[in-house]
Amino acid sequence: MTDRVPIRRVRFQWPDDLNPVWTPRVPEMAIAANAVSLLMPHTEPYVVTTVRAAADELEATDPDLASRAHAYVQQEAQHHAQHRRFNDIIVGHYPSLARVERGLDKVFGLLRRRSTRFGLAFATGFEIIAFVAARWMDNHQVLLRDADPTAATLFLWHLSEEVEHKEVAFDVYEAAGGGRLRLAWATTVAALVLSVGSYVGTLTMLRAEGKLFSPVSHLRLIGWSISFIFVALPVAVLSTLPGHHPRELTDPAGLEHWLDNLDPATSTVPVWALP
Repeated sequence: MTDRVPIRRVRFQWPDDLNPVWTPRVPEMAIAANAVSLLMPHTEPYVVTTVRAAADELEATDPDLASRAHAYVQQEAQHHAQHRRFNDIIVGHYPSLARVERGLDKVFGLLRRRSTRFGLAFATGFEIIAFVAARWMDNHQVLLRDADPTAATLFLWHLSEEVEHKEVAFDVYEAAGGGRLRLAWATTVAALVLSVGSYVGTLTMLRAEGKLFSPVSHLRLIGWSISFIFVALPVAVLSTLPGHHPRELTDPAGLEHWLDNLDPATSTVPVWALP
């Protein structure tokens, strides 16, 4: 990955009959991913608003960083828009998720009352978690075997761009004054918000699918959660240590060049297929 942050216009076409359980081999994978997607139209606008305000202030002092920050904001705005469309389909299948969304509205309403520096630290922590998710998914793509290609492409496109701009929020945060203790605290808050929100969404969909008391479903979810924690914890700790910079993190090989094949004429990314 380079320091350049490309601005893409991406469009996904969703069938009217999209199955919300779009990973038939392992239904819990789609349910967990749907729960994470539910958070994006709440998390992304908070991140976008915070980083955009800081980027505007950087125009005079660091125009290069300001340019990268504005490009980052546009990528995140694209994520918000595409996940919002996808979520409308998912909530249509699971109306009880509307209550989860109302709860998320309240949580992010409280977060918006915090300082700009906390918001930037939260954005940086969120990007750390998103990078770990990309690394984890890159090593678990077999879980997407026989998945709906458009849904799989949505998530892998998003994760690929998270890898692409992994250091921008950090650089903006550092330019605004930084602080590793604040970053550690905000990363913890981001992890709690994302984990609790996705957990509640997952349970809501498991219940709707009649899998709430399925031992197999819970064993799979617990196993994935443990493996994710083993990947996430070292990266999260490392990222809050003095002297560390996100550029030092090794990008997941399977996602690094996938976006090079975007078709600007149709605003489409290559449809995912298991290698």
